[in-house]
Amino acid sequence: MAAVLPPTVRAAAAPAAPVLPTASARTGLLRGAATVFTRDLRVSARRRADTLAALAFFAMVSSLFPLGIGPEPQALRAMAGGVLWIAALLASLLAMARLFSDDHADGTLEQLLLSPHPLPLLVLGKVAAHWVVGGGLLLLAAPLVALQYGLTAPAMATLCAALLLGSPVLSLVGALAAALTLGLRGGAWLLALLVLPLCVPVLVFGAGAVESQIAGLGMEAHLSILMALLLPTAALSPWACAVALRIALE
Repeated sequence: MAAVLPPTVRAAAAPAAPVLPTASARTGLLRGAATVFTRDLRVSARRRADTLAALAFFAMVSSLFPLGIGPEPQALRAMAGGVLWIAALLASLLAMARLFSDDHADGTLEQLLLSPHPLPLLVLGKVAAHWVVGGGLLLLAAPLVALQYGLTAPAMATLCAALLLGSPVLSLVGALAAALTLGLRGGAWLLALLVLPLCVPVLVFGAGAVESQIAGLGMEAHLSILMALLLPTAALSPWACAVALRIALE
């Protein structure tokens, strides 16, 4: 006669069911990035002077060229794309050096490295917050600044579309340079030397999209190339930043 096992013994002897990731486990990966994102937005809201300084710099640099060139509509329209893109790049560099340095100074960066969440996703949250505060405001201000250059409505729409695709690349490349120069003396100068050459393709195709629209040639090819630059940069830059941050804090 077969022995009857108690219920607890039968439960222990039963084969374990395969463990599948629950919904909370799947969403937990993004919860850390969302927390860092909202935290950096709150910090930026408390430092309105730094945020408005980049916006004022963008407006001032973009406004100096029409004053220096003169009221030649054809010349202003021809140079509008390049000038606005250069001004956007220089304005984004103002806050880029502090992307990780402030967290490094107060110990927050060490806590991020000890967090159970993947560090690349946390870095992506910080870069997204930097883009919203910096690139997002520049994207809103660009049509107003472009009025000084006599751009038409389609050209302004092209400029905004190019900034929407290209400015995140500036933030991602700048984040990598900020991680590589973290803790170094003269890190701001090194950051600029690293970022400016790497951002040349973005400037070329971003300004080229506006020029092509003005010339009536279409801007689809330039925007497609900007998208092609954004996707691999968004996929690889957070991982490279995470490696650079771990090396910097060792």
